[in-house]
Amino acid sequence: MTVVEEEISSQPQVWRQAAALARSVHDLLPAPGERVAFLGCGTSYYIAQAVAASRERGGHGESDAFAASELPLHRHYDLAIALSRSGTTTEVLDAARALRPEGQVLVITADSDSPLAREADRVVAMPFADERSVVQTRFATATVALFRAALGDEMPRVAADAGRALVEPLPLEPTERLRQLVFLGRGASVGLAREAALKAREAAGAWSEAYPALEYRHGPISVAERGTVVWALAQLPAGLAGEIEETGARIVEPSSDPLVELVRVQRFVVALALHRGLDPDRPRHLNRSVVLDHDGQPG
Repeated sequence: MTVVEEEISSQPQVWRQAAALARSVHDLLPAPGERVAFLGCGTSYYIAQAVAASRERGGHGESDAFAASELPLHRHYDLAIALSRSGTTTEVLDAARALRPEGQVLVITADSDSPLAREADRVVAMPFADERSVVQTRFATATVALFRAALGDEMPRVAADAGRALVEPLPLEPTERLRQLVFLGRGASVGLAREAALKAREAAGAWSEAYPALEYRHGPISVAERGTVVWALAQLPAGLAGEIEETGARIVEPSSDPLVELVRVQRFVVALALHRGLDPDRPRHLNRSVVLDHDGQPG
């Protein structure tokens, strides 16, 4: 078993730990009504999108998500929440340093002694969700579980569903003819769909894209054909499935919560990587954390 497979399999228990942690760090997390900016890079950026959408759609306060390198420093927020598994990502560190003179910064990380944690006003550390893998899985989903639990979702139930998703047959076989993977989401699951597409690229080198479900009609559907798989992380809007099927593409419908669906995607892309002779523990051109020198080059 690869390292990333072990980490994928640990997610139900890690989500339960994150949900328990949410109760003990309640005072560190954003209060109802606060205007909050979430920021991250790569996986953490997409998770930021998912969490921000959950918070705002739940009526807990205005919430925006930004790639750390594109954070609009002229805007005012009551709290900035920086997400980083390692706490060493250069762009996130730079954003936190730029924000601190003007407002509060909360860091969500696996390492409470990291450089990013030392820049924070508040820190929520999840060492139990840390990973050896370059490819993020459980730290990202534990971050979602933390915030969803804080917002009132029943994460033990979702964790139980994830446990079943770890042993159920996958909806696709890695041996199938596969030209393109498309992931669709709605609301908070748009960020999760983008994370699913990133996992397919990182682990398996697959051509993968992600869109809000109704945006798929507006151009991307034009390249769908036999060999295209459209994987929905949330229920598709009425009529869209029929239009996709007319292209010859195959649809994978969601069977559970979008976070559980992401676990199924993780399992599939690792299987696809192994089928293609790739090592999902050592993805091409990637490191565990992007740390740059002062000239913007990898350090």
